[in-house]
Order: sequence, then structure tokens, then C-alpha cells
Amino acid sequence: MFKRLIASRSARPALAILAVVALLVALGPLLTPQDPLAQNPYALLEGPSARHWLGTDAFGRDVLSRLLAGSPVSILASLLSVAIGLVLGVVPGLLSVFLSRTFEWISLRLVDALMTLPFLVFAVAMTAMLGNGLGQAMFAVGILITPVFYRVGRAAALAVVNAEYVEAARLMGASTAFIIRRHVLAKVLPAVAVTTAAMTGACLSIVASLTFLGIGVVPPEPTWGGLLATDLTTLYERPYGPFAPGLLIVATVWAMNALADALRDLTAPPQEHWA
Repeated sequence: MFKRLIASRSARPALAILAVVALLVALGPLLTPQDPLAQNPYALLEGPSARHWLGTDAFGRDVLSRLLAGSPVSILASLLSVAIGLVLGVVPGLLSVFLSRTFEWISLRLVDALMTLPFLVFAVAMTAMLGNGLGQAMFAVGILITPVFYRVGRAAALAVVNAEYVEAARLMGASTAFIIRRHVLAKVLPAVAVTTAAMTGACLSIVASLTFLGIGVVPPEPTWGGLLATDLTTLYERPYGPFAPGLLIVATVWAMNALADALRDLTAPPQEHWA
């Protein structure tokens, strides 16, 4: 699958961008030319220079250093929320098909209830209850995207629950865990991979939005969304300020969506052509 993905022309630009983002996540804090938290009252709102490649903000902090230091927080927070949604969504979605009608009814009602929750209000409530931290905010985001993964897991299980090989496994006394592991996971993994890629891009946008509003991050901790918020307050003095963090967010979200499209094309069943 990975070789086919690399060979795909539509996936190559996305993989190249994601490789750069992965390097920023792994090495960003080590590559910062200056302390991202150090303030310099004598270098406020400076333009790009040899010392400050992207200039300085309203507190005299090096923008490039803050951009690099904020990369791991922004990306890893997105991955954390996706992981929470995947586990809390796919597993109950699979079990809702194979367990009792009671479990199915309860899980469906819980998913319906989650879909009605207002996103921003729920995120604010969770951070207020658990504390204003990115982990708490991402836990709230992970819960809210659970219905997406639940539907994927349930749809994949419904497609094979009445298959002959599943019925044969049941007649031979196979357990539900064995049937899911042996016969269902292979069907659900492609759809889960596509959904994971798409939701990672969506969660990055959500992380940027929350940190832009000051939810889930404690200043002066740098994040891509936080940099956007800081740059917008000084937009008149530095009109180019939001360009760098905005470009990183847009490019990463586009790359994840393009990767999801490429995965969907590679895993889609071949269509029959009628003469």
C-alpha cells in the first residue's frame, strides 16, 4: 500500500509537505535560532532581517523560533484528538453490529447525542471543568469526532456481518473477538485510514481555532493558532505577520485532505465498465 501511495501522482505533493511537517514536529524545537519565549523590548515589531528571519512580534520575540517551537504542540494535539475519536468510535461501531440489540441501541443514542452538542460550547465547558490545557481541549475534540469513526466502523461491520464466511465462523463456534479480528478488520482498515487522514486535517483546523481563541493553551506557549492571534493584533504594523503560520496550517490541512483522497482512490474497489 505504501509503495502504491508513493507511486500515486496525486499523493506525492501531499507526502512531501507532510514530510516537511514531520521534520518540524521532530526537530522544530531543536532548530529554533533563539529562545521562543525571550522578550526583547528593544526589538518590537521588527521586520525580517538576518537576525530575525520572520521578524519579531509585539513583545520582541523571534517569530521563526516561536513558529518552530509551536509545531509539535499543534500537530501532536491534532493526532491526540484523532486517536481518541478513533478508539472511542471504531470499537463501539464494530461491536454495535455483533453484540446485543441493547448495546446497539445505547451506542446509537449516545452517538446521536454527541452529534447535537455545540462544538465550541462543549470545548469551553470541558476546559473549564478539567482545566485550560491543550490535552483537555483535545479530549473534548476527540469525543466530538467520535460519531464519524463510529459510523465508519459500523458501516464496515454491516457490510460483512451476513457474509457466508462470517456465518461459517459463527457455526464453528468462533468468538466475536475472533470474527472481528480475522474477518472485519481487513474490511474496516482502508475506510479508517481515509477517515483518519481527513479528520487529522480537520482537527488541525480545530486546534488552530481553539488556540487562536486562547482555549487549551496557556500563554506564552507558542502554537500556530496562537501566533495567528498575536499577529492579527498587530496587523497594521506587520501586515505580512499571519502569512507564515497561516501558510503552514493551510498547507498541512490540504496535504491531509489530498492524502485522504489518494487513499480512497487506492482502496476503492474496481468499477465494472459496461460496453
